[in-house]
Amino acid sequence: MPRAKAGEEASRKAVRYSAFYGGKVATTPKVPIRSLDDFSIWYTPGVAAVSKMIQRDVELSFEYTNRWNSIAIITDGSRVLGLGKIGPEAALPVMEGKSLIYKYLGGVDAFPLPIRVADVEKFVETVSSLEPALGGINLEDTESPKCFEILERLRGQMNIPVWHDDQQGTAGVILAAIYNSLELTEREIGETRITLLGSGAANISAVRLLGEAGADKKKMIVVDSKGILHPEREDMDQLLLRNRWKYEVALATNGGRVRGGLEEALKGADVLVAAAAPGPHLVKKREVAGMARRAIVFLLANPVPEMWPSDAIAAGAEIVATGRSDFPNQVNNSILFPAIFRGALDVRARTITDGMVIAAAREIARFAKDKGLTPKRIIPTMLDWEVYPRVAATVGVKAQEEGEARKRASKLELGRHAREIIERSRKTLRILLEKRIIPPPPR
Repeated sequence: MPRAKAGEEASRKAVRYSAFYGGKVATTPKVPIRSLDDFSIWYTPGVAAVSKMIQRDVELSFEYTNRWNSIAIITDGSRVLGLGKIGPEAALPVMEGKSLIYKYLGGVDAFPLPIRVADVEKFVETVSSLEPALGGINLEDTESPKCFEILERLRGQMNIPVWHDDQQGTAGVILAAIYNSLELTEREIGETRITLLGSGAANISAVRLLGEAGADKKKMIVVDSKGILHPEREDMDQLLLRNRWKYEVALATNGGRVRGGLEEALKGADVLVAAAAPGPHLVKKREVAGMARRAIVFLLANPVPEMWPSDAIAAGAEIVATGRSDFPNQVNNSILFPAIFRGALDVRARTITDGMVIAAAREIARFAKDKGLTPKRIIPTMLDWEVYPRVAATVGVKAQEEGEARKRASKLELGRHAREIIERSRKTLRILLEKRIIPPPPR
């Protein structure tokens, strides 16, 4: 089936199935109910004893409740994947989809919570007030530059992990894919020239994370809708006032003070990371043709990449990745976020650091390498479920090394625990389908 028709068919099914099932996720009991006597244990009067213990030591809430495995997926609906500013209610189906992926691939209980809050102060206040119920926060689909301030402030004042998947998640999978792309094309990260098209949440965070991982920021060039970022650009004063994160990137990158647009930024570049706007003609063949030999091109816009992969290959690119599953090398956050939260939750982490994200990216890259690298397979897919417990264990160990874990465990123990939780989640769904408790979708 042609890709356009396949997309139309998926959209029709999504509408029909959503009405049939009434949403994608639900809560289920995890304790036995055998008689009325059990309610006296799980609720009143027995529950009072548990509450009194937690009152004396609130950290026990991670041991005696599901807080240890619970996160909230929070958005204001101001910049939803491929849809823009659609509002919190319209964002709910997307957040439910994310919740489904968290449970199936990471065994994480993730609650979709769109909120009707536009103001940064109110957003921070609302989210921080949820801390007693949760082991972590996943911020999602909030417009830039507001998302940067919200993440910074919440990470600074909350004692549980606060993660913005459009920033940290995208940057992490980009790094994982770059690790293996550089290996295949025989490059060292510190010597690699990287051009980033787009200056939203993903690429601003990618600049920081790539730098932390050893890339030279002076060898990076960032291009936005007005051209190449550099310290002398005429809108720098406005950026300082409106978007200090982008301003700082303009100061830190482009050591050669290259000016112009994407064509100038790509001359001799080793890597292009495009996370800009849907194409397919945003990036031109002549621009890719001006890159270095054995070029690496990531075209991550959805639903249509910034250029078609076939055009990038025809222009000389050796490795091409997109954000779509129907092309080789899907660079998608779903490889990272279920595992990184599985690992963070299992050690009761207080935050998710760049060091933890880099460790996760390296483990993702190592997993793909163990399976065998080719130009069309630089990163695992969502079907490689074994990658998730491996990454979770790596993240848990790194959290302990960095002093951000409440609980200690070995890598072997963490890997075994993560595998059991994820297998249980997959097995539960399989049984529900076999027993037709979840009915088959309508024809």
